[in-house]
Amino acid sequence: MSVIHVDKNSFQQEVVNSSKPVLLDFWASWCGPCRMVAPILDEIAQERSDIKVCKVNVDEQPELARQFGIMSIPTLMVFKDGKVVNQTVGARPKGQILAML
Repeated sequence: MSVIHVDKNSFQQEVVNSSKPVLLDFWASWCGPCRMVAPILDEIAQERSDIKVCKVNVDEQPELARQFGIMSIPTLMVFKDGKVVNQTVGARPKGQILAML
C-alpha cells in the first residue's frame, strides 16, 4: 500500500475510522527532517499491509495541525481505534518508527 495524503475532509474516514492502526506523519515540504523521514515511511507503507501510513501537510491543513497541538515537525503519531496511542517528534530511524507500532 502507498502513503495516503489526508486532509480535514478525509481525516475521519482514513485515520479515526480505520480498522487498521495508522502511522500518521505531520510534515511540510520545506522541512529537512521531514524529507529524511519520507522515504522510510514509503518503505513501511510498502512492507506493512497490516497498517496504514498517512501524511498531513501542516501548511495545507493548519486546522488539523492545531487540533493535535503540532508545534514541531515531523511529528509521528500512531492511532489505534481512533485514538492516539503513541507520538514522537523529530526524524527517527526506521527501527524506532516501527517500534512505535
